[in-house]
Amino acid sequence: MRIFLTIALLCIISCAWSQTSPDRIYKSNIHTTQVYKASDPLSYPVLMLNSNDQMELHFDDLDGDVKMYYYTFELRNSDWSKTQLNSFDYLKGFSNVRINTYRQSSIAFTRYTHYQAPVPDRNCFPTRSGNYLLKVFLNGDTSQLAFTKGIVVVESKASVAAQVLQPFNAQRFRTDQKLQIIVQADNRINTLSPQDLKVVVLQNYIWQTSLHLNKPTIFRGTYFEYSDENYTSMPAGKEWRWVDLRSLRLMSDRMGRIEAGRNKTDIYLRPDGERQQQLYVYYRDLNGLYSIETSDNVNPLWETDYAYVHFSFFPPGNKPYEGKDMYIMGELTNNGMDDAKMVFNPDKGGYEKTLLLKQGFFNYNYVTLPEKLQPGQSFSFENTEGNNWSTENTYMILVYYKPFGGRADELIGYTTVSSLFQKARN
Repeated sequence: MRIFLTIALLCIISCAWSQTSPDRIYKSNIHTTQVYKASDPLSYPVLMLNSNDQMELHFDDLDGDVKMYYYTFELRNSDWSKTQLNSFDYLKGFSNVRINTYRQSSIAFTRYTHYQAPVPDRNCFPTRSGNYLLKVFLNGDTSQLAFTKGIVVVESKASVAAQVLQPFNAQRFRTDQKLQIIVQADNRINTLSPQDLKVVVLQNYIWQTSLHLNKPTIFRGTYFEYSDENYTSMPAGKEWRWVDLRSLRLMSDRMGRIEAGRNKTDIYLRPDGERQQQLYVYYRDLNGLYSIETSDNVNPLWETDYAYVHFSFFPPGNKPYEGKDMYIMGELTNNGMDDAKMVFNPDKGGYEKTLLLKQGFFNYNYVTLPEKLQPGQSFSFENTEGNNWSTENTYMILVYYKPFGGRADELIGYTTVSSLFQKARN
């Protein structure tokens, strides 16, 4: 009986690390997939329902030819599981939109075709709030999936306030950041129990390590407060590492050497090592994102080049981490989901990985993951980067509501807050 009650309590709290990510690449010729608010490459794709908000979709096809790419939206629940709704229930207009704007690369050694499109199109747009998979596919056939990106559509029915604090718990005091979240729903939200609302917390917009909360610490009518640090704390990590690829002719500070061939460029980065025992140092970063840009005065979308970038990480004693795999974390690998696993080279005593990257400025970190993954486990900075509660992180809080008899989660409010500046905005 005691075991049953414990399991039931854990199910009610439902505050586990999530392994689900909406961002995936399914074809090897697809690179540099981005969706962001119009003219803001470092933003998360958030749309307000029934507004004129616009996003931009960008990606490269390294086959270098012209193909017929289409995109569509698929409504998902707060954990990215499928809903019971048909596309007619949440889309207005056509179900598929062809991407007609493209341009083949010029100047660059690497041949590719750059595609871009405004999202949503006036002939196809969401009519319900929630999580949406933006699916890009070939020839109007959704089975020929090229890649997916996650976007969120918000219908403002609740105000959200959040603050990032240092935990009181002695085990988390120096390594974690806790959130105090207050949700005030309006009179359109009729809750029968505190579990009718779900709160999802994203650290630096990463879904794989998101927190899912559905039991408030304080509940009073339409007032919900989540402040129990046992469930609202997250490892803080450290500021992200970086590599500057805005020029492939001049060496930036993280480059070890450049090998320019007739048809390709190889860049070998300086070796990386553990930062766990190093003192924390603050510097401005992109919180794991990247920006496609160049210092060579050309158009970054179709006139910049690609390079094979060689990463290396040397653990203490030049021995692999026992029982753990190592990954490169950041938007450059869709946060570990796309070909991000490093390989240990016993001859050199270090982990190695080569990524094909477009010119730009990239953030990345190294994380470990148990070889035998258990429920509730996720990427960890503990061995590679370390954690410090002073780290600057961006937190995005999403509030979902599923009415009685509803068939999909509604997204009724959101906010973002910086752990450094402590200024929340809706």
